[in-house]
Amino acid sequence: MRGDDHMTGKREIFGTDGVRGLANAGAMTPDNILRLGMAVGRVFKNGAHRHRVVIGKDTRLSGYMIEPALTAGFAAAGMDVFLLGPLPTPAMAMLTRSLRADLGVMISASHNPYYDNGVKFFGPDGFKLSDETELEIEQLMKEGPDAGRAQSPDLGRVKRVDDAGARYIEFAKATFPRRRSLEGIRVVIDCANGAGYKVAPTVLWELGAEVKSIGVEPNGTNINQNVGSTAPKKMQKAVLEYRADIGIALDGDADRVLICDEKGEMVDGDQLLAMIARDWKKRGKLKGDGIVSTVMANLGLEKYLESEGLALARTKVGDRYVVEEMRGNDMNIGGEPSGHVILSDYGTTGDGLVTALQVLAVMAADGGKVSEICHSFEPFPQLLRNVRFNGGDPLGHADVKKAIKAGEDRLGKDGRLVIRKSGTEPLIRVMGEGVDNQAVTEVVDEICTAVEKVA
Repeated sequence: MRGDDHMTGKREIFGTDGVRGLANAGAMTPDNILRLGMAVGRVFKNGAHRHRVVIGKDTRLSGYMIEPALTAGFAAAGMDVFLLGPLPTPAMAMLTRSLRADLGVMISASHNPYYDNGVKFFGPDGFKLSDETELEIEQLMKEGPDAGRAQSPDLGRVKRVDDAGARYIEFAKATFPRRRSLEGIRVVIDCANGAGYKVAPTVLWELGAEVKSIGVEPNGTNINQNVGSTAPKKMQKAVLEYRADIGIALDGDADRVLICDEKGEMVDGDQLLAMIARDWKKRGKLKGDGIVSTVMANLGLEKYLESEGLALARTKVGDRYVVEEMRGNDMNIGGEPSGHVILSDYGTTGDGLVTALQVLAVMAADGGKVSEICHSFEPFPQLLRNVRFNGGDPLGHADVKKAIKAGEDRLGKDGRLVIRKSGTEPLIRVMGEGVDNQAVTEVVDEICTAVEKVA
């Protein structure tokens, strides 16, 4: 890849997680996607060898439009294309490395409704692209349709890989302790009618679990529709109805997970991080004497880790920042409260199924219930509110600064405030946390009122 790290500028097409938008509009039209494929192909061609790109997708109807447009762009740039079909995002990151590809692509809008779609890219190391690389791609897209076209003899070839799902299934099973089995454990798995609808139930069944699957009938327009991690009530109901030991809900591209216990009660990402950290410390697997999460992680998680002699490193919101912190400090557990958990011993991005297998491994070893295993701490009361503003810098106003300082003083050392501008909307996000729920509510209200007055 060419090193143009000196470039500066603001990305216009790429967002916080690839390119995303309404399918067949804006950046997500076939002609723009074709240009995107050609530009990315130019960036990742770096030598005389045959260059290879692997492409996977979720189950959205628009995937049938975006996949051939991307394929044409890559082939026109002289890259060979391997089409892997519907697969989870973490499978694409893994297979990019396994197939020795120069580039991996996932066509998905994650937990968004079916009418949105997006394109995520992975470098040959399986990690998402840097801001600098994304900016370079955008600049190449502006050079016009003739730039970067390969000569006729150098056009790329296209091949469909039929066993990609089986490769990921074996990979996922290998993250589960070899001498343990899920025999006797009843599992409800909700695949959100998304990318994990085939592979996730198969992994659980092959490990010995009794599996009840929901959200496994995709029709192109029902991904994330009243199922999956964004709508877990159907899973919770199924757990109670089938007297299951655990419920697992994936999102549309299966890179995040929410879990419910045998009582149908939800377990958030903070509790999952605490459980995995405790288990890995016990097994001597934990690196860096702590874990990584974002500024939104509950203070209860931080206090719990301290009691275990572990640290919590906080980053800005976004899984790419969590991964950067993990890589920079050689730590192998990170994630967000949303259930996006990164276990770098196994992968380079979040993997909802592999995360769930860590909980199941403890259940298989100790015979404990999820309500016991995944309840490590009592969360601190936490409140998040958004205030819309019309330009300017409300957080720089003296009255807002005064309200924030008063709030910090009131919450004291056992509370905290996280106040930031949204990266995608004209919103100020105000999050308060502390031991006293009423105090948290009043502090957040006062800061929001101050922002509204100057916004």
